[in-house]
Amino acid sequence: MATEQTGAATEPVLGVAPPDVMVAPAAAGTTPPLWPPVPRVVFVARVIIGVALSAAALYAPFYFQPTMNRVLSQAIYLAIAAMGLNLLLGFNGQVSIGHGAFYGVGAFTSAILMIDYGWSFEPTIIASALLTGVFGLLVGLPALRVRGLYLALVTLGLAVLFPRVAQKFVDGTGGRPLLRPSRKEFSSLIEGLADDQWVYFLSLAIMVALFFLAWNLTRGRVGRAMVAVRDQELAASTVGVNLAGTKVTTFAISAAYAGVAGSLSVMVDALADGTNPVLYFQRSIEFLVAMTIGGAATMLGPAVGALALVLLRRNTQDLIEGKEILAPAIYGASLIAFVFVLPEGVVGGVRRLLAWLGRRSSAKGRPPTHPIPDDSHDIGGPNERT
Repeated sequence: MATEQTGAATEPVLGVAPPDVMVAPAAAGTTPPLWPPVPRVVFVARVIIGVALSAAALYAPFYFQPTMNRVLSQAIYLAIAAMGLNLLLGFNGQVSIGHGAFYGVGAFTSAILMIDYGWSFEPTIIASALLTGVFGLLVGLPALRVRGLYLALVTLGLAVLFPRVAQKFVDGTGGRPLLRPSRKEFSSLIEGLADDQWVYFLSLAIMVALFFLAWNLTRGRVGRAMVAVRDQELAASTVGVNLAGTKVTTFAISAAYAGVAGSLSVMVDALADGTNPVLYFQRSIEFLVAMTIGGAATMLGPAVGALALVLLRRNTQDLIEGKEILAPAIYGASLIAFVFVLPEGVVGGVRRLLAWLGRRSSAKGRPPTHPIPDDSHDIGGPNERT
C-alpha cells in the first residue's frame, strides 16, 4: 500500500509511466525532466478523460433540473471535504473520523455571520476557512501524542461532541441550533444563470481552485514531506523532515478544506443544523467513504468518490417502493461491492489500466531483441576464432 500511495504522490494523477519508458539519468551539465516520459497512448487517454470530465461538469447544470443540480452541488462540497481528508489520511497517514466537526464549524460560521452580522455569503467562505484552519491547528497539536486508531478515536469524539456544543451556544429558529439564511442571499449574480446554476458553478469554481492548490501542494516540498512522514517517520526525521510541523500543518489545511465544504453546504442546503446528534459523525464517515471509493492518495479520487456516493445514496432511497427501510441495507451492500471490485478506488483502477496500456504500447514500439549467437561449440572457444 505504501508503494502505491507514494507513487500517487509523486506521479501524474492518471496513469503511471511503465519502467521501460523511465528517463535515464541526466548527463552531466543537463537538467533532468520534471516528469518521466509518458507513452503516447496514455497521454491521449488522459487528454480524452480530462476533456470529457470538464465538458460534462460545465454542461451538467444546463441539462438537469434544479433538484438534480442541488444533488450535484452537494457532491461538490462533499468532494472538497474528502479532498482535505485525503491530504491528511491519504498523503500524510493521519487517521481522522472527526472532520464532520470542522465541517460544522464552517457551516455555523457562515450562517452566523450572515444572519447576525449581515455579511454577504462569499466573504464568509474565507472566514470559515481561516477559523477552521486555526481550529485544526489547535486539534493537531495534542494529536501529535497519539496515532493510528487512538487518533481516530480522539477525532471521533470531536464529531460526536460538536452537536452538543452547538445546542449549548447557538440560539436559532425556535430556540434550537438551526440557522436558516434567506434564499435571497444566494441569488445568482450573473444574468441568465438561474439560482441553482449559480450555486453549482460557484461551488465548482471553488472546488477547482482547491484542487489545484492541493495538486501544487503535494508536488512540492511539503507534499514530499507529507508522504515521507506517512511511509516512514524515522527515515523522514533522519533526512531533516520536521515531523511535528508537517503533521500539524497538514491537519490545519485539511480542517480548512472541511470548513469550506461546510460553508458551501449553507449555500446549497440553506441551513446550518445542530439538532441532529449524529449528523456530523455521519458526515465524517461520508468523507472517508468518498475518499476510499474514489481512490486514496489521488487527486481526482475524492471528487469521483463524492459523486458516486451521492448518486448511489439518491438512487437507493426509492429503489424499492414501500420498503424504504431497506434503503440503508442496499446502500451499504452497494458500497461493499464497490470497494470489493475496485479496492484501489475508481481513479486507482483507471490508473492501473492506463499503466497497462502504456506498457503494452511501449512493448509494441520496442524493436525485437535477437539472441546472441552461441559460438562456444567452436574449437578453441569464441576468443580464438579466426
